[in-house]
Amino acid sequence: MIKDSNVPMAMTFPPFLVVLLLALSTGPLCDAIWLNIPKTGTKCVSEEIHSNVVVLSDYVVVSVEDGQTATIAVKVTSPYGNNLHHRENVTYGRFAFTTEEAGNYLACFWSDNRTRGSGEVVVNIDWKTGIAAKDWESVARKEKLQGVELELRKLEGAVEAIHENLLYLKSREAEMRSTSETTNARVAWFSIMSLGICIVVSGLQVWYLKRFFQKKKLI
Repeated sequence: MIKDSNVPMAMTFPPFLVVLLLALSTGPLCDAIWLNIPKTGTKCVSEEIHSNVVVLSDYVVVSVEDGQTATIAVKVTSPYGNNLHHRENVTYGRFAFTTEEAGNYLACFWSDNRTRGSGEVVVNIDWKTGIAAKDWESVARKEKLQGVELELRKLEGAVEAIHENLLYLKSREAEMRSTSETTNARVAWFSIMSLGICIVVSGLQVWYLKRFFQKKKLI
């Protein structure tokens, strides 16, 4: 049961804000990806994630084109090339980590050499990040949340995640603006230097030609 004191607080939100939060909270919180992995070659998925974000992913071999049993190899790397997960000769698995640096995290899958046949291996990947990777059942048991209380807790987590994403985008925008301004300043100085060199070279040419014609007594 929800305490009566919580009901007025929930009703004080403006209608448009409630609709927005419900849309954000009920939207897709994870990405289900299907990969067709050929006999030779590698398929990769990547996502740009900022630091201190929980990433959880399950992968499983669903089928193979010619009906043969297939195994795959998996490797997950950070933006700086650090190895976060590496498995070979598996049909399913899971990897979970907390990001330490911002950037593109890459997960690559390829068919294991032990696989027989020439068909494509179909792999299903359930990729979750941030609030979607949180175990809400454990949170509900620990904090004794039920019904609307749990939904409000999810809304709070979703709002915090959106706020963190906005701060991350703001910092990236400031970084890119600083880089752009620095590049523009360097280009401006390079243009000024190029113009100065052209003026000096032109002056030297005029001076040389003038001396040349004076020696030839043409002027």
